[in-house]
Amino acid sequence: MAAPAKKPHLVFFPFPAQGHITPAFQLATLLHRRHGFDVTFVHTEHNRRRLLRARGPGALADPAPGFRFAAVPDGLPPASDDDEDAAQDMAALHFALPTVATRFKRLVLSDDELPAAASCCLVSDVDPILRAAEEIGMPRVTFWITSASSFMAMQQCRHLVAKGLVPLKDAEQLRNGYLDSTVVDGLPGLPKGMRLRDFPSFIRTTDPEDAVVALTLNTMECHRTIPSAVIFHTFDELESHAITAMSDILPPIYAVGPLPLLLRHATTAGDPAPAADTSAARSSLSREDRACLDWLDGKRPNSVVFASFGSIVKLSGEQLAELAWGLAGSGHEFLWVIRTDNQQAAALPPEFMAETAGRGFVTSWCPQEAVLRHVAVGAFLTHCGWNSMLESLCAGVPMLCWPFAADQQTNSRMACTEWRVGVEVGEDPTREEVAAAIREVMGGGERGQELRRAAAEWKEKAALAARPGGSSWVNLERVVNEVFAPLMDEK
Repeated sequence: MAAPAKKPHLVFFPFPAQGHITPAFQLATLLHRRHGFDVTFVHTEHNRRRLLRARGPGALADPAPGFRFAAVPDGLPPASDDDEDAAQDMAALHFALPTVATRFKRLVLSDDELPAAASCCLVSDVDPILRAAEEIGMPRVTFWITSASSFMAMQQCRHLVAKGLVPLKDAEQLRNGYLDSTVVDGLPGLPKGMRLRDFPSFIRTTDPEDAVVALTLNTMECHRTIPSAVIFHTFDELESHAITAMSDILPPIYAVGPLPLLLRHATTAGDPAPAADTSAARSSLSREDRACLDWLDGKRPNSVVFASFGSIVKLSGEQLAELAWGLAGSGHEFLWVIRTDNQQAAALPPEFMAETAGRGFVTSWCPQEAVLRHVAVGAFLTHCGWNSMLESLCAGVPMLCWPFAADQQTNSRMACTEWRVGVEVGEDPTREEVAAAIREVMGGGERGQELRRAAAEWKEKAALAARPGGSSWVNLERVVNEVFAPLMDEK
């Protein structure tokens, strides 16, 4: 009998922020559970400490034979108990990455539990880590955790610079409607009528030497040239135009998502499928308040607005007040996540608390996927982070889109005008605009019904993609057979 084929050891190193860690852990779990790969999942030391605080000593216990955790120092100070749920400092994370990359190379070359670098494969979305792997001869694959459409929009930054649209001529163009009135058509993989406002927020600069624009251009170049393949957390039916266009400029690409749905089908003999939010819970850097699920249990179907802005967005005091009074003025019940680093949450106006007594639940963090699947939730007021949007699509929940930064503007555009599952709340809405948008989505009028129909259709399409034989299921098999398996053939 022939010996079983060897498989490369997969080393996952996501960008060390919650929105990147969760889908990376889901993909690692899926490849380990379904396809038997050995996995080392690497955290930064700062995040390792946060995980232990959030989930206790078992947070970093090996979840199964062949799946282990490792950590590399990042030089970031430990979070205090007072700000354990604080948004991560994105600038500090980026500044730390070159040092982290050096230490990552040392880990790979010295860790006795890892095979030689050439027998491993890095799965990452971090430019310095991908380049570090290249330097030591380690095969590498990009796992891009935001939408394919936002990736294509970032790819167009070079085009916008060449056309003289970026940087902006002056700061007044940020305020005078220029971003709305300037339309850029004819871009591959992107819809017609793309406004400058619909591109990632990195373009909103007047500085010809803007560091974030330069970083974006370098990042796009990295993912065109460094990895042998690029995996996207999406599905073909949702972003077919962007996926088709990317095939002309990237290494082989594979749409593998939504991962929570794929995980439900990733059973092995005699094992039940994991709960859909299990892997998300294992990777959460903050404590989850599951009491909100008990609160939802007592509510009517489609009666509650869920409001959450992810792990990074921080509302100003004025934005928080407008949102609070918008929720109050809508007349609907609501579940609102306000992280503890939004210190204003501790001082919500007594008048607001009195106005909404009995119809609102405020918490600092929650099991979002389970909340969105709850029958009581009728709409999701979101910052349009990609994980949140995919979870909402999977649950068939219409969205109220309030984008803040990065890829969120592009995601909002796609949800509202292409997939028709959301309405724009705006980027700085008043309480009246918030209340009106909630009533529109939650109401029984034609617009609300249209949104719910579209959301239900996308829910079904996402489920079909993730089932055995569906497009994402097949694409995952292709990743295994076309990307990972040949790595061992080359040894």
